[in-house]
Amino acid sequence: MFRNDRWKKVAAVLFWVGIWQIAAVIMKDSIVFVGPADMLRSLWEQIQGTEFWISVANSSIKIMGGFLAAFFSALLMAGLAFRFSWLKILLEPVILLAKSVPVASFVVLLLILAGSEYLSIFIVFLMAFPIIYVNMGQGLERVDPKMLEMARVYGMKPWKQFLYIYRPAFLPFLLSGSRVALGMSWKSGVAAEIIGVPSHSIGERLYMAKIYLNTESLFAWTLVIILLSMLFERIFLRGLKRFGGKAWEEENKSEDKKSYKKL
Repeated sequence: MFRNDRWKKVAAVLFWVGIWQIAAVIMKDSIVFVGPADMLRSLWEQIQGTEFWISVANSSIKIMGGFLAAFFSALLMAGLAFRFSWLKILLEPVILLAKSVPVASFVVLLLILAGSEYLSIFIVFLMAFPIIYVNMGQGLERVDPKMLEMARVYGMKPWKQFLYIYRPAFLPFLLSGSRVALGMSWKSGVAAEIIGVPSHSIGERLYMAKIYLNTESLFAWTLVIILLSMLFERIFLRGLKRFGGKAWEEENKSEDKKSYKKL
């Protein structure tokens, strides 16, 4: 059943790729629009050079570094805000500001203050932090107070309370927030690189493709960004699910089966 669903998804992707190739053949204008075949040819030519891998590694390290910094900082601050209500009130304007201000405004400000070399790290941090913070806070608020009271009555140790009461409550929210934050991290990080144009970065490659009207290269690098985003998302979320433990995974599998039967 699941295999059939997977093949249906593959067929849907192939269908749209076919439409894309037909549209490229009809238009016959490589400057305005290229097909998947031209894009893959351009990608193949670029991956044979060292500059490609240096740009990919450089951007990946900075973007994921910014995300991880935001992730652990948000976990810490959400936990402290849950414990101290005054801190939660104090952080609300900052979180609202980070969520509301456009990425371009942050980019211009940070370009003035810090330059372009580490711009993507700061931008990714500013984009990912409020998402993780808000989701983690919502998860902690879902902790059943009756369970906590029972744990105190029976003298359950704090680390056991975290593993068996807090963790199952906040993990679904953390997974959802991390998935959104990872996608936003790659979008905002590469956008910052395009504006700042740091050397040896994916943003620089995209900017050069625009300057020279190299649409094939533009599409190829866009595909690289999508694949990198999917790869790092899968790796990170898999590790986060392992943190949830076998009991949490089994519980969610059983809930998925129940919801599927209802459908």
